[in-house]
Parts: sequence; C-alpha cells; structure tokens
Amino acid sequence: MVADAEEKRLYALFSGRVQGVGFRYSVCRIAEMYPVSGFVRNLRSGDVELVAEGKDDALSEFLGAIRNSHLKSYIIRDRTEWMAASGAFDRFGVVY
Repeated sequence: MVADAEEKRLYALFSGRVQGVGFRYSVCRIAEMYPVSGFVRNLRSGDVELVAEGKDDALSEFLGAIRNSHLKSYIIRDRTEWMAASGAFDRFGVVY
C-alpha cells in the first residue's frame, strides 16, 4: 500500500500499569471510532506500543480519546513521535 500524502504515523509508548488490564482491547474499541489503521501490542518491558496511521486530526483525536478514557488511570507516562505514514496497514488490531 502507498500512504496518502496527508497521512501521518503516530508512534506512542504507554508506561505504567498498562498490561493485564484490558488496555489493548480498550484501545482497539476506541480505534473503531476513528479512521485509523495500525496496531497495539504489549512489550516485554511492560509497556504498550501503539502504531497508528491516518490523517493528523484523526490521529490527534484518537490519542486524546485514549488519554481521556478510563485508561488514563493506568498510564503513568506516554511518549509520542510523529512521522510520515508508510501505508503498511489496512486495519487496526492487536499484534501478539
């Protein structure tokens, strides 16, 4: 796939008590409300990694929805990076 020139990639790393609490499932449910693609997965470090592609506004709203959801009580810190989209994804889901 080729990315639309207007699309961006959001990389986010969530730290805290973010594993074993339904974090990935909840992020997938939130993603259903936005035109984004990509994945969320647990890392061995105990963090959760998010990679999402879409238009800048949709990604910003998606990230805000995660930060303002019930998940915020589990997040101690999140780090984000923005870059050009690759067009590698056709849907959003969990990667194991």
